[in-house]
Amino acid sequence: MTTVDRALIAEITARTADDVPLRGVLMPRQPGSPARRRRSATADDLAIVVGHGFTNHVRKPAVMRSLVRLARRAAVFAFDFRGHGRSGGRSTVGDREILDVAAAVSYARRCGFHRVATLGFSMGASIMIRHAALAEPGDRPEAVAAVSGPSRWWIRETAAMRRVHWLLEQPHGRLVAPLVGVRLDRAWEQVPVSPLEAAERIHPTPLLLVHGEQDDYFSPDHARQLHSAAGSRGELWIEPDIRHAETGMTPALVDRMAQWLDGNALKVTRQRQLIKAGTER
Repeated sequence: MTTVDRALIAEITARTADDVPLRGVLMPRQPGSPARRRRSATADDLAIVVGHGFTNHVRKPAVMRSLVRLARRAAVFAFDFRGHGRSGGRSTVGDREILDVAAAVSYARRCGFHRVATLGFSMGASIMIRHAALAEPGDRPEAVAAVSGPSRWWIRETAAMRRVHWLLEQPHGRLVAPLVGVRLDRAWEQVPVSPLEAAERIHPTPLLLVHGEQDDYFSPDHARQLHSAAGSRGELWIEPDIRHAETGMTPALVDRMAQWLDGNALKVTRQRQLIKAGTER
């Protein structure tokens, strides 16, 4: 995918509401991008907060390729989830990671961005849906894209997910987990709201669901179920010849997702402005 000037990538840090230190990167929208050529940057430009998949981190090549491509249209904020990469804490595999997203969205807004969208891959997809549904209305992103995400917990329908559950559930698996890039917390004491339950609550936030027909972790039926749960605010793209999450991305697909997020975040912002103007009359 597109290259980026490394000098423009800023190292950033944040801290979650439960005091977990996060580390990540900020990529300003790139010079020469389609949006940049149309006009100069303003606080009304889009920021996209990106959440990676299980065992990934922001500096993995597949993740970085998508971040760089997204930066053609928007500023990109990407933190390692807790228990991954250079962030602290331990992974709760989609539960308390919504606090990581909340910290990242808040960081982007403090940087002056009025339009903030979120995009998650695999585990990150479930986290972004849950964050948008469970956050207070004023803390929600303007739009959400969820790529290759599960609709529910404890999926064992594929060989890939059976390996993941061995890692999560077996004592030897938990010992091996750091070798594949994740530091695991204790097992859940209480089952979190599932992505499917969260999708039912996501209205009025626009939700894009993207899933590859060749996904070897979760079948496209998961995206179809999430789309049905999201109702009128959901849009579904089932992509032929696309595999799972970050490793399955193409430049054209990333561009389409960025365009969708930009357009839908703008619609939400304009709707809010009209509502505000109406109440002030």
